[in-house]
Amino acid sequence: MSAQSGLITVLERAVRKTGPRLRRDFGEVQHLQVSRKGPADFVSMADKRAEETLVEELRKARPDWGMLLEEGGEIAGDPTKPRWIVDPLDGTTNFLHGIPHFSISVAVEEPNGAGGRPEITTAMVYNPITDEGFWAEKGRGAWLQGQRLRVSSRRDLSEALIATGIPFLGHGNFAEWTRIFGAVAPEVAGIRRFGSAALDLAYVAAGRFDGFWESGLKKWDIAAGMLLVKEAGGFVTDYRGADRAYEKGEVLASNEQMQTRLHKLVAGALR
Repeated sequence: MSAQSGLITVLERAVRKTGPRLRRDFGEVQHLQVSRKGPADFVSMADKRAEETLVEELRKARPDWGMLLEEGGEIAGDPTKPRWIVDPLDGTTNFLHGIPHFSISVAVEEPNGAGGRPEITTAMVYNPITDEGFWAEKGRGAWLQGQRLRVSSRRDLSEALIATGIPFLGHGNFAEWTRIFGAVAPEVAGIRRFGSAALDLAYVAAGRFDGFWESGLKKWDIAAGMLLVKEAGGFVTDYRGADRAYEKGEVLASNEQMQTRLHKLVAGALR
């Protein structure tokens, strides 16, 4: 087991303080006050309370760091320092329908990484229902609690279980997704849509899924999950095979053996 760094300790403390509150609210989901933020995009009081808890804990540990929050937007910090990328409740629709599959996602974004671009260097995806904490640090691997994670070793698409996110009311390009689905589905053992991109990517890192694709994603949806996949030995690109997934919100992730095959299917579907 890798010894946790101070940053991972901060992340774990923050998500484990937030998790019980989300579990409590999940148990009272029918009583939550819910407001509309947009078409089929709900914000609950649970979202807001979870974000407040995370902000409080993270700012206590690193008061001069900025933040990018799903609900609260951007909070400026010292521009020379890292910033937190925070999704307090990834899988809100599942949560509000009483489906126990959602997560807290927090990542550290360095302002000047490789090539002068922002780079994710630390990540945590926590499932409050299963009490699973997936974490990673650049160069130190990906872990589930104290267990080292590796992406799956499957080579054949015919044996692969692939995850995706399906466009819905007001979100995503359904025509594009349909073309990709039509190319991928006949080649694989199964496709799943679970409703939390952060957990989908964590599951790729853990070898539970063999691959994942989705577009129209925000940085807080994918920041932590992308690092998990990379540190577990996997690959993450955009649909064209370039290293622009984080900027474009367009993700194709898999292991080394399947990434090229999946990329050919996806790119071919988009010609």
